[in-house]
Amino acid sequence: MKKIGIIICGRYQSCGGGKCFRALNERMGGFSIYSKDEEIQIAGYSYCGGCPGGNIEYVPAEMIKNGVQVIHLATGLVVGYPPCPRIKSFQEFIEMHYNIPVVVGTHPIPMKYFTDHEKLSFWERTGMRKIAPELFKDTEKAMKDYD
Repeated sequence: MKKIGIIICGRYQSCGGGKCFRALNERMGGFSIYSKDEEIQIAGYSYCGGCPGGNIEYVPAEMIKNGVQVIHLATGLVVGYPPCPRIKSFQEFIEMHYNIPVVVGTHPIPMKYFTDHEKLSFWERTGMRKIAPELFKDTEKAMKDYD
């Protein structure tokens, strides 16, 4: 069984995780990297601590104590406006310090966000397609389903 942790954006700290959990069950968005046959359990769920991400320094340790093998940075860090400017730093720090893989993305990008963000210059400037490639593979129908 693969155990994963999810770190969400501080702006959404009261989020119940419904889209993330649904995407995990459907193997959509960032969870598309896992086979539908692979058993997965969420063993950690927290928020970044708010800007500038104070929880990033120690939340992964708690998750790892609970058996987490992969950490996902939630889609909210990608689609909030503005997107989190620290995504790459969070990923780099967690992977280096904790020696654990980090995937950027959980649920598909909701179409209502994608439509606006695609028109803005930051998608290209931040290299968002390279940062969160799994989130750009979803179909238009899937993205609309997550609106």
